Amino acid sequence: MRADTTAQGVADTKMASRYLQQLCKHWSHKAETAFDAEKGTIVFESGESVSLKAAFDQLHVEVTTKDSAGLDPFCKVVAEHLERFGFREDFSVTWQTV
Repeated sequence: MRADTTAQGVADTKMASRYLQQLCKHWSHKAETAFDAEKGTIVFESGESVSLKAAFDQLHVEVTTKDSAGLDPFCKVVAEHLERFGFREDFSVTWQTV
């Protein structure tokens, strides 16, 4: 039996709400998304998911995969998308496996 694997990330930014909404809109054609200005979720048919929460000066990101082998690559994909959206600032996601 496989267990879901989760990593949590945080990025310092004053544009958290904007990036949260941008990522959800970007993946809305590939996944089931739900979002507002403060939180969002993205769930892919393959089982990977992303949860986002916007704070005043941080974006909190949680990614979940079906197995540990897929966690690092999925974190990288999520971070690369967010970093492209935040290219105007020194934006980066710091990850921690839960």
